[in-house]
Amino acid sequence: MSSHKLTFSGARGDTLTARFDLPGGGKPRAYALFAHCFTCSKDLQAARGISRTLASAGLGVLRFDFTGLGESEGDFADTNFSSNVDDLVAAAGYLAREHQPPTLLVGHSLGGAAVLMAAARLTEVKAVATIGAPAEPSHVVHLLQDSLEEIEAAGEACILLAGREFTVKKQFLDDLEQTRMQRVIASLRRPLLILHSPIDDTVGVDNARDIFSTARHPKSFVSLDNADHLLSRPEDAEFAGSVIAGWVGRYLPPSAGGSWKGDSRDDRVIARTADTLCTEVRASGFDLVADEPVEIGGLGSGPTPYDYLATALSACTSMTLRLYADRKGWPLEAVEVEVSHSKIHLKECRDRPVRRDRFERTVTLKGDLDDGQRNRLLMIADRCPVHHTLVGAADIETRLA
Repeated sequence: MSSHKLTFSGARGDTLTARFDLPGGGKPRAYALFAHCFTCSKDLQAARGISRTLASAGLGVLRFDFTGLGESEGDFADTNFSSNVDDLVAAAGYLAREHQPPTLLVGHSLGGAAVLMAAARLTEVKAVATIGAPAEPSHVVHLLQDSLEEIEAAGEACILLAGREFTVKKQFLDDLEQTRMQRVIASLRRPLLILHSPIDDTVGVDNARDIFSTARHPKSFVSLDNADHLLSRPEDAEFAGSVIAGWVGRYLPPSAGGSWKGDSRDDRVIARTADTLCTEVRASGFDLVADEPVEIGGLGSGPTPYDYLATALSACTSMTLRLYADRKGWPLEAVEVEVSHSKIHLKECRDRPVRRDRFERTVTLKGDLDDGQRNRLLMIADRCPVHHTLVGAADIETRLA
């Protein structure tokens, strides 16, 4: 899995900052939008954990900071629930332009209410999942209870939430009161998954009951046992993400990369690269991923081709020593082979540097071996087949399919 930062324009023209979590190999099977909770950010532990779990399941997940929050531009005091919904629609537009429209919407707390509202405006969304969501956005008013009189009298108030100060204006309250979700939920007509903790003391589980009873089938409810409202424990976020990934699978299109040619049991190695350097690899029926570091244009989502070359040398050396020791009956308990790769400068040729690949190999032998046995095994390391391939001359024939 890989993750990188990006920006796009929000509904009001402010620059919004996002994280794009992508699966480890090839193009995502589908795309999802994640909406964070009230006054939180895309970098909340729960948001990271759920998004990365979904990415590991093959989805590309965009999580972003709403206007005026986190790293996004704008003034939180001038936003409201409706503007959050507008930002979600803008984020969906960004995905549609740059990749493809989101298939899944996921929302946490007030973000859950926002994705329900946004889904009504995003016809290509196939499924919606909410986590600890209120049945009505006005539910968050109780968080502002101590400041309601000041907001009504002065038109705004500075409140303290989660250790941070926010200015809340009367228009924010008015917008919450004017938003009615029952009709939207009843007419959603999209598969809906509702996740909620029975011990949630911020948004009571009765909200999940109300959403469930209002929605039409297909709908599902999953209890997040012993989880707090923010899913503060990593295992709770991971569980929520895995449940969503398993549930939404039946509503997603087949893998965007298509099926591999040939029998998965054959001995071929096939690499396939799409719109990034991130490359799907199938080796003798096993699925792998190769990539390059972010600084040279990759996503950093997997080992580089040279990493795999070093891996081949390391693994082959280890196997060769194991086989030799077993044949001799020597007490070799374990062998560890560390390999690093670099380019070394040799000489100048016509004002151009000439470099040669260098592999440094360190062998660690464990067991009751005497010095003679250890030295012999060190010599045998040079006889491993991959070693011979690297130091010898290999013929490579290339043709078009």
